[in-house]
Amino acid sequence: MSKAPKGRKNTGGKMGPNKPTSNNPSSSSAIPTVVDSGNPPLQLHLIVLMVLSILLYTNTLGHQFALDDAIVITDNMHVQKGWAGLADIFNKDTFHGFFKTDKQGLLEGGRYRPFTLAMFAVELSIFGKAAFWGHLFNVLWYGLTGLVFYLLASGLFAYRWNKTLSAWLAFVAALLFVAHPLHTEAVANIKGRDEIMALLGSLAALYFSLRSFRSGNLGWEALAAVSFLIGIFSKENAITFLAVVPLTYWFFTNASIAQILRQTAPFLAIAILFLLVRSSVLPNAQIGTASNELMNNPFLKLEGTQYVPFSGAERQATVFYTLGKYIQLFLFPYPLTHDYYPNHIPRMSWGQPGAMLSFLLYLGMGIVGVMGLRKKSPVAYGLLFYLATLSIVSNIWLVVGTNMSERLIFMPSVGLCFALVAFLANLWYGKAPQTQRPQTLLIGIGLVALIFGGLTIVRNFAWKNNLTLFRTDAKTSVNSAKVHNALGGQLISDSEKMKNDSLGRIALLQEAETHLLQAVQIHPGYKDGFFLLGTCNLYLGKYAESVKYLNASYSLNNSDANTKNNLAVAYRLLGQEEGEKRGNLAQALQYLQQSLALNPNDYTTVRLLGVANSFGGNQQAALAYFEKARDLAPKSADAWFELQMAYQKVGDLSKAQQALAQAQQIDPEIAQKFAQKGANPANK
Repeated sequence: MSKAPKGRKNTGGKMGPNKPTSNNPSSSSAIPTVVDSGNPPLQLHLIVLMVLSILLYTNTLGHQFALDDAIVITDNMHVQKGWAGLADIFNKDTFHGFFKTDKQGLLEGGRYRPFTLAMFAVELSIFGKAAFWGHLFNVLWYGLTGLVFYLLASGLFAYRWNKTLSAWLAFVAALLFVAHPLHTEAVANIKGRDEIMALLGSLAALYFSLRSFRSGNLGWEALAAVSFLIGIFSKENAITFLAVVPLTYWFFTNASIAQILRQTAPFLAIAILFLLVRSSVLPNAQIGTASNELMNNPFLKLEGTQYVPFSGAERQATVFYTLGKYIQLFLFPYPLTHDYYPNHIPRMSWGQPGAMLSFLLYLGMGIVGVMGLRKKSPVAYGLLFYLATLSIVSNIWLVVGTNMSERLIFMPSVGLCFALVAFLANLWYGKAPQTQRPQTLLIGIGLVALIFGGLTIVRNFAWKNNLTLFRTDAKTSVNSAKVHNALGGQLISDSEKMKNDSLGRIALLQEAETHLLQAVQIHPGYKDGFFLLGTCNLYLGKYAESVKYLNASYSLNNSDANTKNNLAVAYRLLGQEEGEKRGNLAQALQYLQQSLALNPNDYTTVRLLGVANSFGGNQQAALAYFEKARDLAPKSADAWFELQMAYQKVGDLSKAQQALAQAQQIDPEIAQKFAQKGANPANK
């Protein structure tokens, strides 16, 4: 091992000193004499934390892909290529493989998180496409994150308490972290790997950096650089460690300002590298641009028929109310949901107690954090860690697309776990002889972890698949347009797999219709909701309703090919229904013309217009449509046979004979087939 550089205290490679030194600001008369006669059960703690992590999430190993797994795994063409897709994964927007377009701004600000996509691609190449492997690795990486948090916290607490007590305090903090139900979204959803790896890489980088500083071994610093590189290329929020790192050195070392800047410099260099690569891959991405679509910008309100932004006061009140919900869920994590989209979180004003109380809470946390800088209070550090890592997803500065999400507090929750344990340790052990094992704290947090662990296991069941997740969370997020829309879409998708069970299929479609109606009632400008509602009614045979809702979607986005196609089909079927069932030929012709205007080259629509005009006595118009139908399907015996009948009706027997010969050449039995149908094109 190399010698410690000037200004560093060599502690034999350990992360922190065994006891406070005389020049430690925490080493005052208020700090009791350290009693440390034993060695902490480090190995036992690590084993317990890893085993617990695995046990809590074992029931996810049989789960399917769910939620955004389609975007980053199952429907991502780059990931599905395995090794061959790695180049595109690192050279394109994270969602490029799903949207399959080079159009910039796939989502506001763009997404560049290549490392976890690369992990998925490699896993697929080695282990295959089964969801089991993705879930298994999520659990293992999560367990490793808990271990790194424990090792880091053990060294940090050792700056204030003795080595053995610090190890137990770190164990309690890591126990709370590992068992917390708020983390189920990050772990049970394979896509949550980006959250796990961003935190794991960042915590490991900080841990290795401190090891390097304490020991003078630059090998640890190299590991720190690699770890942070992994973290920040997994998800952008790792960049908040540019604040966490200097805070950590300030609170838990005797480093000078110059030394703190020196230790932070590698993190800054890697962050700059990431931003340069990101800007190269996404040159036109505009970070901070707010969408005018409610599902991507929750700070919009409906005025008349238009959505307009919240006032500044409304937005900030809603933001702080939401931030208060994070603290509430950290302390009382029930009920949980993956969906906090509008209008699950209501629009707030400063006159409402929830917003003002939350603002005062965060103001108090900020004051405690800043005031604790001078005393180097561990509680203050935990609060500042929380505020720093939450800042980038808080919606205070940038709109992140949703009011809140449980996965967004995954990284900040480390700070809350640390602050809570430090606060309780101060209460029980700050002014009393320090014991070897904090039995009161261990029992108290152990009971909380037991309850939280049970809630975690129960919550995991909701993540079995999309249908289970959406059905479960629609009961919690009753005012969310997005979850009702997602459930409706999933029910439609599942109904398509039930071709041999008409009653079951209809039941699913009717359930879908109920939820989709709720979605568009909550969000009257929801183009996706109207599209799915129109499609659902199309499958139910309610063609007039289908036309109404698809028209609503088309008016909101007339460039969407799927909406245009389904609307054309709905008009065609409605026209056919009007003509065949109601005998309303004029209305049938109108609907068929509207269908043709949307899809001019649809053979079935063109043919039906020929039939309708023939029945209406307009044989010349009918002939024109049958000729076009023939041109669209020149290898169809039916098209040629119907054309020969149209020629007969206008008296062109020569062409009729030629068309008949062509039909018989394609299908010698075509005449008999039409005879069985009554020789009536409308009966086909």
